[in-house]
Amino acid sequence: MDSRGFDSAGRVFSNATEMWAEELGSTATATTSAAAEAEAASTAAAAGNGGIEEEASGEGKRKEWYSKAIAYWQGVEASTEGVLGGYGCVNDADVKGSDAFLRPLLAERFGTTKRHLVALDCGSGIGRVTKNFLLRHFNEVDLVEPVSHFLEAARENLTGCMDQGEDSHKAANFYCVPLQDFTPEEGRYDVIWIQWCIGQLPDDDFISFFNRAKVGLKPDGFFVLKENIARNGFVLDKEDNSVTRSDPYFRELFKKCGLYILSVKDQKELPKELFAVKMYALVTSQPRIQNSGKRRRPKNSPRMIRS
Repeated sequence: MDSRGFDSAGRVFSNATEMWAEELGSTATATTSAAAEAEAASTAAAAGNGGIEEEASGEGKRKEWYSKAIAYWQGVEASTEGVLGGYGCVNDADVKGSDAFLRPLLAERFGTTKRHLVALDCGSGIGRVTKNFLLRHFNEVDLVEPVSHFLEAARENLTGCMDQGEDSHKAANFYCVPLQDFTPEEGRYDVIWIQWCIGQLPDDDFISFFNRAKVGLKPDGFFVLKENIARNGFVLDKEDNSVTRSDPYFRELFKKCGLYILSVKDQKELPKELFAVKMYALVTSQPRIQNSGKRRRPKNSPRMIRS
């Protein structure tokens, strides 16, 4: 990613490669230009054993990156207000926006016939998204969350909202695993929902996660990524070790993941002081262009006049 960015302390970076090199070591970025990659390869070859030492140092910095993030969230109250950073007021607008985005996609991908639908809620926190939104649409929802007290709260919050009977809706499995280490069950999910958590993953782990997660999708299944959007480049939050990426940054990463945008929409009705939020529906093969069947009249061509 060539656009410059900055961190919460005011430090300016010329590009994402520079930022990731400082935070995690030279091997961390997945958005490096071809010229920069060639230069890095040349430097590594000349370094010899020094390159091995640098790689070991990079792994240590990566562990530190994730441990700092987990420590931050372990200190956050397991409540809607806590997981939303003091903005519990956005919950209703968030749920409304997600519902409006997902509903037509489900009809488009799976039709209107009755079907047993399964979703994965990534970075599920206390189960807010599952309880208020996903269980409306899916018969089963699995939750994956690395912060243990959030996941325990999710278990408690979801106990009383399980529908029984043939058309049941339930939280099925709870996985206390960080996304960078998680691999879903093959072919289980119609939708993998990832909201307000992908910023914890560096670029290379972002790509690795999506490549592993693809195997978890059923035929016609898709990802939804709902995330804060920086106006330009990126913003690194030093408090919780997360990165807010711009729309072009995300699109570059999607290409590296072999993902295609099926649909994209802005979240509305959020406080102006917050980052903008976008929702991306992502698929693993090029979406077919739908033909309405109507022939378009060439521009500036007169209509036929019938007598």
